[in-house]
Amino acid sequence: MEFLQVQKENHIAVVQLNRPPANALSSQLLKELSIVFDELENDSEVKVILLRGEGRFFSAGADIKEFTTVKDESGFAKLGEFGQQLFNKIENFPKLVIAAIHGAALGGGLELAMACHIRVVSEDAKLGLPELTLGLIPGFAGTQRLPRYVGTAKACEMLVTSEPLTGKEAVKWGLATRAYPETELFENAYKLAEKGAQKSALSVKYVLELLQYADRAEFEEGMKKEAEYFGKVFVSNDGQEGIKAFIEKRKPQFKDQ
Repeated sequence: MEFLQVQKENHIAVVQLNRPPANALSSQLLKELSIVFDELENDSEVKVILLRGEGRFFSAGADIKEFTTVKDESGFAKLGEFGQQLFNKIENFPKLVIAAIHGAALGGGLELAMACHIRVVSEDAKLGLPELTLGLIPGFAGTQRLPRYVGTAKACEMLVTSEPLTGKEAVKWGLATRAYPETELFENAYKLAEKGAQKSALSVKYVLELLQYADRAEFEEGMKKEAEYFGKVFVSNDGQEGIKAFIEKRKPQFKDQ
């Protein structure tokens, strides 16, 4: 794997994103995640997956520069659908998946973390979906998962203001379960993983499956619409302006079209 490191011990697989400087989610990294989760599902020795980021961030989001290589609406929609399918795989994974978030989980990084069963965070981490600052929208089911945890009104506020929550705020709003000083985050996340690894793999599998029934409702239809609109905004004038402004490190000039 080029952008992932996997270490296994005590029935726990630590999967580390390793794409400096910000662990941006490129298409290659997403493909590697898909391959790794397939392998771990078939590994009878692994009972818990602990996902973390190398360096300063968990993941600061999708690789915006890579988006410039996609030129048409259907291409962006397919990109959104691939990310959605991968994160659905993680959400419906038959083994416990824990995200240990430090630094920042923004955009696609937060969408990845929200697909995990449990999120623990550093107290000063930043968790948000800032896509609207670029004239874009989330494309990996962010508009569908965020309201599950923080409620529709708070999700709307976070999306339209693009303001992230701190780790402590994320716990308050239900987006994460526990917050620790950054130096103590991984140690405590690993202890949580150990507790999961001590349980029967069969009973954990059934509990994880049953918990999903409470969240489905119109989720699938919402994801389809999100992927469709994800494609539309990326080929819009404002979407192209937002991407260009991001790369040029300036404030975008939107024309509402």
